[in-house]
Amino acid sequence: MLTKDILEKYQVVIYSLALLAGLAAGIRFPEHLAPWETALWPLLGVLLFATFTQVPLVHLPQAFLDVRFLAAAITGNFLVVPLIVWGLLALAPPIPAVRLGILLVLVVPCTDWFITFVKLGGGDAPLAIAFAPVSLLLQLVLLPVYLWWFFGAELAPALASREMLQAFAGLILAPLALAFLLERWVEKRPQWSWFPQGLGWLPVPLLALVVFTIAATQVHLVLGAGRLLVQVLQVYVLFLLAAALLARLWGRLFRLPAFQGRVLAFSFGTRNSFVVLPVALALPEAYELAVVVIVFQSLVELCGMVLYLRLIPDCLFRERPRRWPLDWRETP
Repeated sequence: MLTKDILEKYQVVIYSLALLAGLAAGIRFPEHLAPWETALWPLLGVLLFATFTQVPLVHLPQAFLDVRFLAAAITGNFLVVPLIVWGLLALAPPIPAVRLGILLVLVVPCTDWFITFVKLGGGDAPLAIAFAPVSLLLQLVLLPVYLWWFFGAELAPALASREMLQAFAGLILAPLALAFLLERWVEKRPQWSWFPQGLGWLPVPLLALVVFTIAATQVHLVLGAGRLLVQVLQVYVLFLLAAALLARLWGRLFRLPAFQGRVLAFSFGTRNSFVVLPVALALPEAYELAVVVIVFQSLVELCGMVLYLRLIPDCLFRERPRRWPLDWRETP
């Protein structure tokens, strides 16, 4: 029987098949792609709405109960990780669109499927859920700051264009506001809780459709970017390694228990490609490669999470066995 857990467990396979099917469709039926191009924006809108409904926006105050973890997660995600990305960009191809795609997708932490990986990796799932809305709101505020920091005035005309503002308002702010209103509405009517729970089924199949559509409509870019993607791959792999090591260092620095350190690791390692994809799609044609780079990161990340699920709980954040009687210095 198909369940949401099965969908999430095999999402790497699902997205890979969607990518291959999209490439095949783009090569075989190039004259029939116009409807898919038209459908891409509505698909993204519904995908982001369904994704945002899984982020507990009305429970934002709960995130501030554990100040030590919150300080570790915010400083790591929004101060140190951007510095790591800045260093890794030196290894990226010297193509503005590619560098922009890498920057867009690596500086914003994930707010949805990272919770799934926290659960699978034995982390503190309620803490991850509480941190998700903080992470989402901070990245929406800080993303323009990062773009200005990395690219200066070079991107100002593209970011201030009407298409960019429409994409940001229509595909990010509007779904976010609707998700918040839905959550408030359901909170007062618990009998309707099945509705947002049902929406939780949608992100995986919708993202598969988005991957299929981008692969089909941008097949010339995907196939032409083969060598570039090999160089980009090393950046993404090094990022995953750096994120895991940063989580280990930050966990010790902030003296976090193992189950909170695991949350930190999955938060640092997973990125929010859903949110930045509309931004990349609204960029001028000269930056169209950024879309391919962002979709490619999602596939690399999901493969990396398979390794994270073994590495994080078994090596980096193992729970120490209790001694009996307890040492007087330990808190029971």
